[in-house]
Amino acid sequence: MTQTKLTLSSYQENAVTTAIYPDSHKITYPALGLAGEAGEVANKVKKFVRDGYDKEGFEQKKIELAYELGDVLWYCAALARDLNFDLGDIASHNLDKLRDRAERGKLQGDGDNR
Repeated sequence: MTQTKLTLSSYQENAVTTAIYPDSHKITYPALGLAGEAGEVANKVKKFVRDGYDKEGFEQKKIELAYELGDVLWYCAALARDLNFDLGDIASHNLDKLRDRAERGKLQGDGDNR
């Protein structure tokens, strides 16, 4: 894997240059792709559970999982762009929300507005 470090904003700017779906499918296409790729991540983790974590194959499985996470990230970037949001801003807002919940002792529980 490459060692180049990117900001999420820079990643988004570069990633969306490879988006080839029609404008008529903005939001829908990346949302469905995100769900599909998240399913692939879950499936690989499921196989970790099924097959065990033997040292020999574990490193390769981790790499494969990281590649799937990259696909998830691409769809997040495309969806954020289609919604006219910067992925870096979304990440920053999420951290602010989590810090606030941590300070109020509300990390656990259900609901968006805890």
